[in-house]
Amino acid sequence: MTETLLQSWQNVWPDIKSTQPLDTGTGVIDQSAFNTIEVDKVFESVNHCSTTLGQAFLYRSLSRPLDDLEQLLAKQEAVAELQQNQGLREALERLLQHAADGEKNLYRLFYAEFVGSFGSARGEHEIEGYGYAQYKRGVRFMLDLVDGIRQIEAPKSRFLNGVFDKINAFAASRDYSLMAGPVYVTEGVIQAKEEKQGWFPISVIFKPRLFKPLIFIALAFLLGLLPMAMGITSPAQIIFFAPLFLVYFPIVGGYDRDTCIIPLRNQFRSSHAVGEALDALGQLDELLAFVKFSEAFGGDMALPKLIDAPHHRINLSAARNPVLGKTNPNYVANDFVLDDDKLVLVTGPNSGGKTAFCKTITQIQLLAQIGCYVPAKAATLTVADRIFYQAPEISHLVDGEGRFGTELKRTKDIFLATSAKSLVVLDEMSEGTTFEEKMESSTNVLTGFYRKGNSTVLITHNHQLVDHFIAQGMGIAKQVEFAHEAPTYRLIPGISRVSHADRVAKKIGFSKEDIDNYLAGSS
Repeated sequence: MTETLLQSWQNVWPDIKSTQPLDTGTGVIDQSAFNTIEVDKVFESVNHCSTTLGQAFLYRSLSRPLDDLEQLLAKQEAVAELQQNQGLREALERLLQHAADGEKNLYRLFYAEFVGSFGSARGEHEIEGYGYAQYKRGVRFMLDLVDGIRQIEAPKSRFLNGVFDKINAFAASRDYSLMAGPVYVTEGVIQAKEEKQGWFPISVIFKPRLFKPLIFIALAFLLGLLPMAMGITSPAQIIFFAPLFLVYFPIVGGYDRDTCIIPLRNQFRSSHAVGEALDALGQLDELLAFVKFSEAFGGDMALPKLIDAPHHRINLSAARNPVLGKTNPNYVANDFVLDDDKLVLVTGPNSGGKTAFCKTITQIQLLAQIGCYVPAKAATLTVADRIFYQAPEISHLVDGEGRFGTELKRTKDIFLATSAKSLVVLDEMSEGTTFEEKMESSTNVLTGFYRKGNSTVLITHNHQLVDHFIAQGMGIAKQVEFAHEAPTYRLIPGISRVSHADRVAKKIGFSKEDIDNYLAGSS
């Protein structure tokens, strides 16, 4: 049974980024790839959610993308229906806006701390008094969610229907019945109205309000008749019994809070039925965010064509980076095809756009695997069982191994976790060793990935390494284009053999001439 967002938030205030990637070889991406691909920035770009639940669901999708083709096709169908059915979209947007306005009431009921009858709440994380108002507002959020979904015409796509069904299933649950009330407390046991049988044993009916008519009438009767029965008739003597009214409030309020409200909120907070309904609301918000993202991006967007194949394939037409390309009409688009070649070797000077484009590939693959639109005129790809992006991690050196050992260990972990259906990007290889050892190690590793049959993209300055693989008929060579010593950010066929080190050194003021000038100035 999949953990719901509510379960991941046990005993803590809801955190949008509570979901973390799975371990290497377990999920589609691991923590290292998550960081290198800059998934947090992808989230910020795609995030057009209205609710905290929607944002948390989107972040969970990006942290743990799907690897099931049928699920993704069904999700795409739902996104397409929302794009095309304006009436359905508007109805869901109203539902989500209402949820966004009220969801903090639910979180306050579930997670805020009671400060006692005489305490004073200092913020939304605290509840003063007996908690009646917080209870009513919190359960009202869930009841309104059910009412809202019932008023929307059933969608056509099976995926959206399934999401609706989760909310309707909650309406048939015991927790929904308890929220709708009345609630019975029988010998310390909380029961829904469907569970109460007969009048015996006698039950206390909980309703979230301090004024209890029957108790109040009984107390008034007691205070009115008892003094007369005792022969007390003067007003001053009768007033003597008035303080009994003051006892009423802490006894009744404290009983409701401690016996009903707190146990009920603890039950709702740990309820799988409640969690499933809230996840469904989050998923509706996520799906609409995909549509809004496509409309706000400012350029061609496509739902990728997902195909089944024995090894990973990707074909992108006029692809742009999901983060850098958003609302940027001048961002340079590129085509990219990796089919039966399996290996692409990308060369070029620094600042030419190699890394940005390789992040574009992996970010588009990731978006495709959450069912989202991607920034391209067209995209055809397979579902990757693993998406890896290796870049140097200088700050995480393996004890005693140095940079070379640290990077090689990461490469080994990636290699062992991949299959023919994986996508792997390697940003430089075998750093921290001699050129000869770098050539030998890189050749061995790339040949191993090639034999595995997955899609591998290598970013490198080592054109000799690229020459070797092209001579062997293994892979294709791409380079970033420069014109007049300036990058065009286009990816074109070929191998870059030109170093722009002097251009970069001059740009930052540390060329040979600059060094000579510094020395001359200090003498």
